Amino acid sequence: MIGSSDLSALDYDDPAPVTSAVEDENPFGTMMASFDEAADRLGLDPDLYAILRKSDREIQVSLPVQMDDGTMAVLDGYRVQHNAGLGPYFGPLRIQAGMRMEELRALAGWMTWKCAVLDIPFGGAAGGIRMASSRHSRGEVERAVRRYVAAMLSDIGPERDIFSSDVATDEGIMAWVMDTVSMHARHTENAAVTGKPLCLGGTHGHADSVAQGLRAMLGQAIELAGLPKKGARIVIQGAGMRGGNLAQLLVADGHKIIGLSDVHGGLYDERGLDIRTLLAWRAEHGSLRGMTGSFERITNEEMLVRPCDVLIPCAVAGTIHLRIARQLQARLIIEGAHGSVSSRADRVLFEKGVHVVPDILATGGGAVVNYFEWVQNRAGYSWTAETVQERLLHFMTGAWLEVVKLSKEHKVSLRMAAHMLAVRRVSQADGLRGVYA
Repeated sequence: MIGSSDLSALDYDDPAPVTSAVEDENPFGTMMASFDEAADRLGLDPDLYAILRKSDREIQVSLPVQMDDGTMAVLDGYRVQHNAGLGPYFGPLRIQAGMRMEELRALAGWMTWKCAVLDIPFGGAAGGIRMASSRHSRGEVERAVRRYVAAMLSDIGPERDIFSSDVATDEGIMAWVMDTVSMHARHTENAAVTGKPLCLGGTHGHADSVAQGLRAMLGQAIELAGLPKKGARIVIQGAGMRGGNLAQLLVADGHKIIGLSDVHGGLYDERGLDIRTLLAWRAEHGSLRGMTGSFERITNEEMLVRPCDVLIPCAVAGTIHLRIARQLQARLIIEGAHGSVSSRADRVLFEKGVHVVPDILATGGGAVVNYFEWVQNRAGYSWTAETVQERLLHFMTGAWLEVVKLSKEHKVSLRMAAHMLAVRRVSQADGLRGVYA
């Protein structure tokens, strides 16, 4: 294990300072640029605009955690609560080295707009622990998580702020979160967190919820882009739970995955990749590196600009920036991760006639199924897998139809229509609630 003297150098560098200028090629700038334009197009009241442009609350806590060797590390924990106009805050809990406040602000904002566009009665939040979990024992991670939850107790809970799983927070970690909240409440409080194991109040459909939502959006958007309902040539960036699950679903639907990548690079074959074999290799070896076959091995950037019908980036923010956008040959993009397409790139793609299904809509399957888990916990009643899937499609399809309708009415991109719908709903809620002095 790493001793406390090594921790500051390896895991806990100071967060980047907040910049005064908003650069729209970074996650926070991308989120704010979409919000600002949507607010302007809606003619949003200046007072409501000022309220929505800032987070409601930003919390920072210090977390003394004992390491396995007996030394003490003091970690940093954060939670950004963006807006609670539509309901309690809701959003990811992540464990990540080099965590930045501006990234959390962007993510919390995206969660607000995502819940609004999907008509989920939640506001947005995001936070976590700045820690490289892979460098620590399971016991050290557990102590850090429980200390973080205890420090946040006055600001979280099933009616205040609900945690969802995210980077490096698996079912076991979410179970610790639930247990810590419950021990302090003196009763089981399973609705305080989502992404739990099924036996602790988790829900069917959680593991592939984002992939199922992306699949539903592709099924809707493919006709809009004039592409075949089966046999589309698809490139997916990311082969993990999101991209890998999606690849399997789309192959089952009759599509052809011609490109798939992970952090080590991409695999490309115009004839179609053997997805089952590739994912089996990745499950055994931890990555696609070392896999052999008839495919071409290329960089992630090269894969993004190869000819295809549909491009689905499921990796990190900023994947498709201005330079990449100018070279893209895809006819349809489904954003499989927050901020995959920068605001500058989005304008270029709109001018090129490339349809982009935005992140706040396309990745909504995860938020919807997490909401279902919260509802089931509060009702004390578990739904079947079939019920979850049916209701997920209902939410995703309803949101899609609303966004397309607004896009046609205002002659704007799908991204702008989605943000206009979201900002309108949140601003209406805030306006009706008023400001309590």
